[in-house]
Formats: sequence, C-alpha cells, structure tokens
Amino acid sequence: MLILTRKLGESIEIGDDIKITFLEIKGKQIKLGIEAPPHVAVYREEIYKIIHEQNIRAAQFASTDKENLSDIWYRLKEITKPEEEDV
Repeated sequence: MLILTRKLGESIEIGDDIKITFLEIKGKQIKLGIEAPPHVAVYREEIYKIIHEQNIRAAQFASTDKENLSDIWYRLKEITKPEEEDV
C-alpha cells in the first residue's frame, strides 16, 4: 500500500487518466473528487462488495442448471403466447 500525505486542494494522479483531489475535511470525514474516464467504474467499497457478491451468486446460478433455464423460457413463452382466434 502506498501512503501519501496531501493538503486540501492537492491531488494524486493514477496513471494517465485518473485524478483524485482532496476537497474537504470535516471531523473524521474526507471529501474526495475523482476524475476518471467513463469506462472506469468508481464505487465506494461497500457498494463494490455488494456488486461482487451478487455477480458471484448470478454466475453460480447460471452454471448450475442451464436446462432448467430453458424450461423456464419455454413455459414463459407458452404463458405469454397470444390466443388464436377462430377463423
């Protein structure tokens, strides 16, 4: 882990396209500004962990029972099929 000391208004550059600026300190909280390109996802740690756990669950479900998914798809198609009128 790299540990840096910065003053308010100073920044840290990560690579060529990510910049973190220290904007405000109130008590034990620090307000950061993060500039990153749109393809770089930036999350708070607790949100990232939730997303990661949900992705793991989804992958486990998808790999355990693909035949069951096709059965569900078939039943959904049958339920939503429009009724044919008598000609």
